[in-house]
Amino acid sequence: MLISIVNLSHGALADEDLQRVIRAINRQIAEDFEPYWSFGATLRLEGAAGARPRPNSLPEMRGDALIYIWDKIDVADALGYHDRNDNGIPFGIVSLNECRKAGDNWTTTLSHEALELLGDPDSNLLVKGPHPGDRRRFVFHWFEMCDAVQGESYEIDGVQLSNFILPAYFTRGERAGTRNDFLSRPYEGEVLQSFGVNPGGYVGFYDPEKKTDTTFARKNDAKARAVMARKAAVKLGRGWRRERAATLARDKGGR
Repeated sequence: MLISIVNLSHGALADEDLQRVIRAINRQIAEDFEPYWSFGATLRLEGAAGARPRPNSLPEMRGDALIYIWDKIDVADALGYHDRNDNGIPFGIVSLNECRKAGDNWTTTLSHEALELLGDPDSNLLVKGPHPGDRRRFVFHWFEMCDAVQGESYEIDGVQLSNFILPAYFTRGERAGTRNDFLSRPYEGEVLQSFGVNPGGYVGFYDPEKKTDTTFARKNDAKARAVMARKAAVKLGRGWRRERAATLARDKGGR
């Protein structure tokens, strides 16, 4: 998979500095991510074809997907997001301004969006697993690479990058010798459990009992809940996309 990166920072970020970050993320994918997941991608910097992103046409794309690095954002309060356009082509946007305002590192956000776009480019994969708040019930978890551990980062070549989950995360029950996320940092003496969530992270899932998408974070985790609130307010993510599609289908059926 080739992911085109386009610099629309209008001078706030030099191409040579962005190339350094792209090189670090490519190392992360090749050396850290792909050995566990057995699939990967390469990020490549392309030239800009305008002053602002054009998700519906993506004129700069030379590969399979595209991520814009923008000094603004088209969705208020969103640090970054990934989606697909009306033609089903995956794209993402990382906002330098919003990352700075939130006190988050834009390189970690870019790493996060690149890994999640790589893992589920169509944003439509689900995995059956236990409800994070009620293990007696099952739900369908979103196939997201970083959300559950998005409060954690590590460094490659001086660049801060996002932690990510491993395949064993999507299995029920803990087995000896398995690891559920790349860093495996313990909290209160316990590392991340399957279908679990670490401080600063959250998980999203479809609840068949309630017939709706929802998100879950640790109790009293203010940072994670702030992220969830931002996404809910601006109607971002796969849950909103399904809700929108269902609304359009109902509207069409009623005509």
